[in-house]
Amino acid sequence: MTNALCRDAGIRVPLICGAMYPCSNPELVAEVSRAGALGVVQPLSLTYVHGHDFREGLRWILAHAEGGAIGMNALIEASSTRYQRRMEEWVEIALEEGVRFFVTSLGNPRWVVDRVSPHGGRVYHDVTERRWALKGRDEGVHGLIGVNRRAGGHPGPRTAPSLLEEVGDLGLPVVAAGGFATGAEVKEALAMGYVGVQMGTRFIATPECSASDAYKEAILEAGEEDIVHTKRITGVPVAVIRTAYVEALGLEAGPLLAFLLRHPRTKRWARTLLGLWSLRALKSSSGTDGETSTKGGKEYWQAGRSVGSILALKPASLVVREVETAIFGFGAPPAAP
Repeated sequence: MTNALCRDAGIRVPLICGAMYPCSNPELVAEVSRAGALGVVQPLSLTYVHGHDFREGLRWILAHAEGGAIGMNALIEASSTRYQRRMEEWVEIALEEGVRFFVTSLGNPRWVVDRVSPHGGRVYHDVTERRWALKGRDEGVHGLIGVNRRAGGHPGPRTAPSLLEEVGDLGLPVVAAGGFATGAEVKEALAMGYVGVQMGTRFIATPECSASDAYKEAILEAGEEDIVHTKRITGVPVAVIRTAYVEALGLEAGPLLAFLLRHPRTKRWARTLLGLWSLRALKSSSGTDGETSTKGGKEYWQAGRSVGSILALKPASLVVREVETAIFGFGAPPAAP
């Protein structure tokens, strides 16, 4: 396939394993890329959660991807000068190690575009509606990742078809993100006019992902109606599986937090504190740090509405193969081991 995403990312299958904090462990990223799709490195997951030096971690992933391309996620919201400098260092290291595809979100992508473009790098920017897509286009991005209302992480307000209708006329390729888990669903997205699909939740439910067995089992057991949006993690809606802990905590930010998030003088401070708390909470609850995800009953599991289509654990390579088969008709995929 020679559409824009495959050309820009250097991949065979128009499928991205979305960057996930804390679930983008090196083994998962490498296996997706080895299979012909795009694994995307999430820097905080690689360093803070999984304990790798960033450069050495990239080298490990590239070696195990066996020639497959990888991407890097750059969260570019300038919450602090220190974080901004660290992200700039990570982008520089990624370029030095041969990474040429970058996914940006939560900020102005101009500096990433300016830094990577002279090296042949391509930047796709997360958007949830037209105004953000226009800003991304004006800042020079090469493509868009349209995050719809069925996504995990921070979902947008639109359906996949309506979001494409909003942003599809801007002259940029658009990747669909949110609610996709099967080859047939990816094929439908391509028929709509998307150039590819980004999956996250589907890749958590794989042996290669380091998330706990309890987290994976919760994904298999959940239906779409079990996904709720909580503002308790970052102050803006995050899609999580409904658990007793989530229900007891509530979905809305408390009065004090809501007040702090509304006012310009306190908004950045409040979001920084929320971010630090959420990094610890999500790391612990996912089980990726070696602890049980049910420790203390704090079951805070991020997931999108694609859970309704995820019925079994499957190797990451089989997920990619099933998408490839659905698109190209190369015959029945191998049975899962």
